[in-house]
Amino acid sequence: MPLYQRTDRPALAYVHREGGGPTIVFLPGYASDMAGTKAVALDEWAAREGRAMLRFDYSGCGESEGAFEDGTLALWRDDALALIDALTEGPLVLVGSSMGGWIGLLVAEARPERIAASVGIAAAPDFTDWGFTQDQKMKLLSEGRLERLSDYGAPLVTTRAFWQSGEGLRMLHREIAIDCPVRLLHGQRDPDVPWHHSTHLATRLRSADVQTILVKDGDHRLSRLQDLALLIATVSSLPV
Repeated sequence: MPLYQRTDRPALAYVHREGGGPTIVFLPGYASDMAGTKAVALDEWAAREGRAMLRFDYSGCGESEGAFEDGTLALWRDDALALIDALTEGPLVLVGSSMGGWIGLLVAEARPERIAASVGIAAAPDFTDWGFTQDQKMKLLSEGRLERLSDYGAPLVTTRAFWQSGEGLRMLHREIAIDCPVRLLHGQRDPDVPWHHSTHLATRLRSADVQTILVKDGDHRLSRLQDLALLIATVSSLPV
């Protein structure tokens, strides 16, 4: 797997395919990587359709170099921007899952002239604010590290540096300066990111072309066959 080498930051693992249409960029969630079900399914569809696509691992995640606990929201946003700037040209369709949806919003504001459309899957902007109890926030500040049980494997570790980075990049208190088409997919049985966060996010986006698609029996991952079909249909319906 190729690595994008940098002098000042860990090398990043990526898969990039040339093709037609805006380049699809998949942004993984917290402690996830480019080998996840949604990223792979979308990449396989893009390959069949001859679409350009970029997927990658943030530093400290998956096949990329670095330590996970050194990562912050700002650094992972910068990882995405570094690869987009170095490997792609022309318009982009951003597809962000959970935390990747937050990073996608930050990328879209940083490169507005490049973004043709954006798709959020259980997008979780500002989760450092609403996703932690007051006691957990105090523990992060005092001890610098928090472990929480996860349904997806090993306990999830959050560092004080990540939490503080997220707090500094909160978006939902203001208008989000994104004008491209935006599609927000969210399962209504999501225990991690309640679905009403997507309807609230829709009101904060400046774009008039925003659609929120709720899956009544969908969970956080939205990785069932019917969920993957919905994701692919949503991406394929966007202008090219």
